[in-house]
Amino acid sequence: MSRRRTRPTAPAAPGASSARCTVTVCRGCCCGTPKVPVLDHAAQLAGLKAELGQVAHVRAVNCLDACEQANVIVIQPSSAGRAAGGRPVWLGLVNDPDASADITAWVRAGGPGLAEPPDILDLYAFQPSRRVRGTLGD
Repeated sequence: MSRRRTRPTAPAAPGASSARCTVTVCRGCCCGTPKVPVLDHAAQLAGLKAELGQVAHVRAVNCLDACEQANVIVIQPSSAGRAAGGRPVWLGLVNDPDASADITAWVRAGGPGLAEPPDILDLYAFQPSRRVRGTLGD
């Protein structure tokens, strides 16, 4: 029997995908459209990408099927956050630049599992159905 040599696994580099939160911004049939007229949707997404690009993955996706909560943003924990008990947080009715700023501050502090969210985000949090949560692999 031969012995296989295995290479030691290097720790994830800072900024590696598992070391970052993922911020998923819905931009489907209702979110990010004129159906929600009170917000500059392009500016919201661009601002999140500019503010969080170095510390989180920010991505826009098609419809998350929670249209009654438009605009929806989901904060998924980093691997360290998940190991600490963090779970994805769904935020709805994020139609205010101040809410985006609160989200940015929380993600910069570590996000789910690693930092307490600002209390004001409790007003935006909601729990979608299991079927809807499955779209992100929660």
